[in-house]
Amino acid sequence: MKAVILAAGIGSRLSRPFPKSLSVLPYGETILGRQIRIMRELGVQEIIIVVGFKMTLIMEQFPEVYYRYNPNYYITNTSKSLHSALKYLDDDVLWMNGDVVFDKEILKQVLDARGENLICVDTKNCGEEEVKYTLNSDGFVNQISKQVKNAEGEAVGINFIRKQDLSAFVEALDKCVDEDYFEMGMEFLIEKNVLFKPVDISDHKCIEVDFEEDWVSAQKAFTTAG
Repeated sequence: MKAVILAAGIGSRLSRPFPKSLSVLPYGETILGRQIRIMRELGVQEIIIVVGFKMTLIMEQFPEVYYRYNPNYYITNTSKSLHSALKYLDDDVLWMNGDVVFDKEILKQVLDARGENLICVDTKNCGEEEVKYTLNSDGFVNQISKQVKNAEGEAVGINFIRKQDLSAFVEALDKCVDEDYFEMGMEFLIEKNVLFKPVDISDHKCIEVDFEEDWVSAQKAFTTAG
């Protein structure tokens, strides 16, 4: 299994002079460092980070992982960053946004359930900026985007796809326009009856840091390396 972390963006909504994945939590670990450590502790060894904005700052801090560069990071969204990594892979893939701070137990849940394609979800009320989802009658995800109405909750940005569906996913991401999030590629797959099972992580802490208030919440919630 491979893991891909998407950390190419400018993070304009947070307005940092450095990649927001390098923001330091109260106990001294960066968001990205926490992600890498948790994956390594759970046996995920091959990690690829997609970089763009001020990439050398990330690469100097984490020389022990692999990298893909998205040269168009300033005009493309996560669909193209993810495509730039997945098109070279042929394996099961865990992927996540580089600004998600999460409990270790969440990744354990994903790894325990990885016989299926997975989307980590938090069953809560959501605002306009959050990626939301709905389920079909069989309990699989049938919509996933910021525009979803009557949502079941939030898709938190941690996902898994099996090797057998990877090439179809790469094709779906290739179909996406530059502005699309990778969730559009997932919707293209769902239209072809490739199923994604929700993994409910609501009992654990997980915060995607998009705005300053998210960062304040993350600092309050994650005060130790646990």
